[in-house]
Amino acid sequence: MMAGMMAAPPAAPAFPRFIAIDWSGARGKRYAGIAVAECRDGDAAPILVDGPGGWWSRTALFDWLRTELAREPALVGIDCAFSLPFAVAARGFPGLEATVFELWDAVEEVCANEPDFGGGPFAVHPLHGAGFWHRGPQPDWYEDPHRATEWACRADGLGHPQSPYKLIGSRQVGKGALAGMRVLRALRAALPGRLAVWPFEDPAAGRSVMVEIYPRLFLKHTGFGQRKIRDAAELDEALHRLGSRPLERTGIISDHDSDALVSAAGLRWLAGLPQAWAPPGLDETARRQEGWIFGVGMTGS
Repeated sequence: MMAGMMAAPPAAPAFPRFIAIDWSGARGKRYAGIAVAECRDGDAAPILVDGPGGWWSRTALFDWLRTELAREPALVGIDCAFSLPFAVAARGFPGLEATVFELWDAVEEVCANEPDFGGGPFAVHPLHGAGFWHRGPQPDWYEDPHRATEWACRADGLGHPQSPYKLIGSRQVGKGALAGMRVLRALRAALPGRLAVWPFEDPAAGRSVMVEIYPRLFLKHTGFGQRKIRDAAELDEALHRLGSRPLERTGIISDHDSDALVSAAGLRWLAGLPQAWAPPGLDETARRQEGWIFGVGMTGS
């Protein structure tokens, strides 16, 4: 290689199937906020996957993924943070160079008795919960920590992702993140050697890969910016801009369903870009501890 030339990113892995999940960290037995869509390799339109009885719980989704990923590898995107900012999270592991896997173990240990993979008890734990803002005006001690990938979202013009440590307001994402960590940990245990969670683990032939997604990234690419899609005609236009055939529905569609459908097509489009798997900001902290949102920061801006 000539001096001064950058190495090309590794080739993108290939997948026969793409699954996108619009996530929820709410308490309860089933949730309107969880939506699942999938598509095959090629350009066929994504389809919605209904949960048992028409509703998904996190446990039902775990059971479905465990069965489906044992049958056939897939690229699976979930709209939740896979980790916490380690500037704060590391304080829960004094004297230990903790990785994301130690964090997941701690979340599971603290939350083991919480039904349906709930993560709430971790946020009020005397040690691990010390950095979470739960109620009232912003406390003087609150640091509003963010992961590097969340700063990269801002640089990419994708808005201002909330810190997972801020558990205030309708936009809070922390409880969903903690619930997601429990599900990821359980899936790795249920599918040993058959599942990689990126970027903590590298993709390999024949393995499913889980990635963190941000539906706003796909909406921006399709020209919808910060606006949610709730109309079937707009949905087909977004799918077209992601290289997908139309779904050809009519009428109103929920933003949870449209996020999942657009994200499934977006995953298929994004997975073929080598730079999505090797963004410039993906350093050792991201690889070992904090993770990265798939498709963010590809230009290093």
